Amino acid sequence: MLSPVMEDYLKTIYHLQRRDGERVSTSAIAEELDVTAPSVTSMVGKLEERGLVEREKYAGVRLTPDGERVALEVIRHHRLLEVYLAEHLDYDWSEVHEEADRLEHHISEAFEERMAAALAEPTVDPHGAPIPGADLEPPVSRVEGDLTDVVEGDRVIVEEVRDEEPAVLEYLADHGVRPQVELEIIEVAPFGMVTVQPADRSETVSIPERIAPHVKIAPVKTDE
Repeated sequence: MLSPVMEDYLKTIYHLQRRDGERVSTSAIAEELDVTAPSVTSMVGKLEERGLVEREKYAGVRLTPDGERVALEVIRHHRLLEVYLAEHLDYDWSEVHEEADRLEHHISEAFEERMAAALAEPTVDPHGAPIPGADLEPPVSRVEGDLTDVVEGDRVIVEEVRDEEPAVLEYLADHGVRPQVELEIIEVAPFGMVTVQPADRSETVSIPERIAPHVKIAPVKTDE
C-alpha cells in the first residue's frame, strides 16, 4: 500500500513530465512540492524500489508504466472529487482543489465508480483540466499555450485554469475568465499586462503578468 506522500510524489512527477519532458530533475520535484532535495532523493529511492520510477544519474527521474497508472488514478480521484464538490456540495471553484487534495488518497475504487456514474462520467474538472478515464489512459489536453503567448487581436478559448491559488481563481471568475469562455486580446503591454475582452462581458479585464501563465488557451477555430 502506498502512502499519501508517495502518491503525491508520483502525481507531481507525472505533471512535471507532461510540462518539462520525459525526465524531471530532483530540484524540479523539490520546488514543486516545497521540500528539500535530500527528501526528494530519499523518496525517489523508495519509489524506485517499488518499481514506480526509473532514475538515471544526471538525467533525472521518470515514471514507469506502473507509476504512471498510480499517478493517473490519483489525478482521476482528485478531478472527480472537484466536480462532485462543485456540483453537489456547492463549493466554489476556488475551494475545491484543497479539499480534493485531502480526499483523493482515501476513497475506494467502488466509491470512485459510483461518484463518476452519479456525475454522468464528466470529462473535465471545474478548472477545465481533463479527467483520466476509468481505463487510466493519459487524457488528451486541448491546451496550446497560455496568455503569455498571445498578441493583440488574437481570439482564444480558455481551456484550463491552474487551480492552486484560490485568490487567482476568484479574481478571474469575478471578471468572467473561465473555461470555454472566448477572449479577444485587446492589448499586450510591454511589462506583461494582458488586457482581454471576454465574449460574454461588456467590459475588458487586465490580467497581470503573474497571473497570465495560469490561463491555458487554444486558438479559436474559424471556418475557412
